Amino acid sequence: MEIKKGQICGQRISQRLEELAEISETKNGVTRLSFTKEFQRGQDLVKKWMSDAGMKVRVDNVNNIIGRYEGAKPNAPALMIGSHLDTVINGGKYDGMLGVIAGIEIVQVLYENDTRLDHPIEVIGFSDEEGVRFHSTFLGSKAIAGTFSPQTLELTDETGITLASSLEELGLEPYQYKSAARHENDVLGYIELHIEQGPVLEKEGLPCGVVTGIAGASRFSFKVTGFAGHAGTVPLDLRRDALSGAAEIILAIEKLAKENAPIVATVGKLQVNPGASNVIPGEVTGTLDIRDTDAVRKSRVIDEILHAANTICQKRNLSFQVEKIMETDPTLCDANIIAAIESSILSNGMRTISLISGAGHDAMAMADLTKVGMIFVRCKEGISHNPAEFAAVKDIEMGAKVLLDTVIQLTVKNSNMEKEKVN
Repeated sequence: MEIKKGQICGQRISQRLEELAEISETKNGVTRLSFTKEFQRGQDLVKKWMSDAGMKVRVDNVNNIIGRYEGAKPNAPALMIGSHLDTVINGGKYDGMLGVIAGIEIVQVLYENDTRLDHPIEVIGFSDEEGVRFHSTFLGSKAIAGTFSPQTLELTDETGITLASSLEELGLEPYQYKSAARHENDVLGYIELHIEQGPVLEKEGLPCGVVTGIAGASRFSFKVTGFAGHAGTVPLDLRRDALSGAAEIILAIEKLAKENAPIVATVGKLQVNPGASNVIPGEVTGTLDIRDTDAVRKSRVIDEILHAANTICQKRNLSFQVEKIMETDPTLCDANIIAAIESSILSNGMRTISLISGAGHDAMAMADLTKVGMIFVRCKEGISHNPAEFAAVKDIEMGAKVLLDTVIQLTVKNSNMEKEKVN
């Protein structure tokens, strides 16, 4: 592998991702759950890469790893770059890890060129974003943002081990979690580079794009109730078929979502009762997930969906019940960071494209601390959370170049603004 010193090298990033992927509980895909021995081995490898890139490395009390590359003005607020190092079960090599390794890469380029920006750069590998082991997402980023809940420490995994005890086994002090929190005045902003986990960039033929926001999600459980009957003896026009009603509701949901793009709506789970081939379905329960970056539009579409569902059920002599089971607010990316990313994309010879993230990211939690921005990198067929997850070296390299240019732009711009204030 040829690596030119002082230049972004996609091959080096890719090689490190491959090396990190070897540290896994499973051979099929990557399984590296938070606070396990595999996670610690992966973190030790990342520590070494951070140190080799000229960073001072520390681990906080919720097991976030933080590499700091001092700026020419050490007391200036730090620009943070990061993502997570944990995975889902049998996941891919790129989700989360790409953002951490790309962050290390740009610092390494600065270090090899003996360059210090005015602002310090911090690269963070968050300890738990996926929430697979303790079923609570964004643990690491919430701690840094100052929104970590102490009740989270008492959550248990499938073996009964608490989050607190798993951290104590690592020699950390979980009940001192507040020491991980940062003050907003000490942070310039947060940028996360991530695979898209969707097919838009591939469809558009682009290696990377700028994220304008992360969708908020509303999740509901619903029940359509009719009357079970004999499949051979009840005429169709006299039936109260709960499944037929649910099917019509699902099509109405799809229609309303398409009419209000880019909102997305998904009925992801259905249970049909009594569930026999010769019985008319008497009851259907299901889930509805609706996501959008525009909270007002999402609320309006939800109202329209519920109205349509009730109308359909009245027409079919069915009953409809719904319960909200989850609500998260959308996160909008900072306009200045968006502008810097777009400028960096253009300067690297590409056209810009604005993307919405339907998936959650650490940037959502970090938005409670500071302004945030995201860069998406094309991934093959939009596949993620799967061993087939893949991003090409050339796309990875371009994403890292855009990240580096964005970091330089943001730090220089802020330094110039500070100078103007002094003058």
